[in-house]
Amino acid sequence: MKLRDKPVFGVRGAGIFFIASVFILLISSCVTQRDVEYIQDKSKTAKTFSEAILGDYRLKPNDELYIQITSLDDAAANIFSASGSQQMYYIATIQPYGASLMSFTIDKEGYVLLPVIGKILVKDKSTSEVSEIIKTSLTNILSQPVVTVKLVNRYVSVLGEVRNPGHFAYAQDKLTILDAIGMAGDITDYANRSEVILTRNENGKNIRIPIDLSKSEILASNYYYIRPNDIVYVKPMKKKFWGMREFPYNVILGTITTALLIYTVIK
Repeated sequence: MKLRDKPVFGVRGAGIFFIASVFILLISSCVTQRDVEYIQDKSKTAKTFSEAILGDYRLKPNDELYIQITSLDDAAANIFSASGSQQMYYIATIQPYGASLMSFTIDKEGYVLLPVIGKILVKDKSTSEVSEIIKTSLTNILSQPVVTVKLVNRYVSVLGEVRNPGHFAYAQDKLTILDAIGMAGDITDYANRSEVILTRNENGKNIRIPIDLSKSEILASNYYYIRPNDIVYVKPMKKKFWGMREFPYNVILGTITTALLIYTVIK
């Protein structure tokens, strides 16, 4: 009898061990509520954060500028419009976020070439500063000139564990990192909200910035706002490997049923 009891005990022990292992595996692969929450805070009351600092964007070579010039003398102002001379130095581009724009490209030395005015140094200047420079240059040419300068190439790339990764254009002056993720259809249940990487080019150097979207302090971070041509990468959770959505339910449940049946017959 003792010799026959050993195999039965072995099967029973193996079955219990297998079922326990599967149960632990299932539990460890679950995504909790805290895993999918943004800007968490222990306090349940309203909390105020100072607005994140967003300095003026400084223009760089290869940036595209939309420049509109109007004045009381429409005939003279038309020289600077797309309907003017065919020898104007402009590059016409159609942006996905809106209308067709006539853009002027900043060359590698940081200059932009305009009709009549000539070359203007715009590198490391803001669009408002460029507008004032052009307006000053036109005071002796046009009557009460009004100059509008907009940055055309406003893009952000959102990659990683998001529903619709891609390269997105935007028009607003202020775009938050949460807005950018929203443009990508939000992040998935298996995204690691505490490990988001922002890549930004500043002064010719690429900077890697770790961001934690699960903390409410992100609202006051200097990296809360997106800069043109930023890249946002959302890391996946480690538990995605055993993610419930990809978990082989049929195989596991079938194996458990078979093991229980064998155990019952042997017992």
